[in-house]
Amino acid sequence: MHLKPGFEEEYQRRHAALWPEMKALLKESGVSDYSIFWDKETGTLFAVQKVEGDKGSQDQGDNPVVQKWWDYMADIMEVNSDNSPVSIPLPELFYLE
Repeated sequence: MHLKPGFEEEYQRRHAALWPEMKALLKESGVSDYSIFWDKETGTLFAVQKVEGDKGSQDQGDNPVVQKWWDYMADIMEVNSDNSPVSIPLPELFYLE
């Protein structure tokens, strides 16, 4: 995902106040240990999360809460026409348990 320049503090503020319904949705769908990292030079956001089941946070686009969150974040991130974050799926090449 990509953060627009100058919106780092706003991005952090919005996530620090993550809506209770979004937290509940993520937990109920099996998402845990969710972290988002930011590359200051490129604006790239890199998310890591544990998922129990077959749907991670980026696979929840049919949920109205997620759609509302995407709309809320669209002004500070690069987004697709449906306001979902522009993201690139990355295959896992290494894992150490």
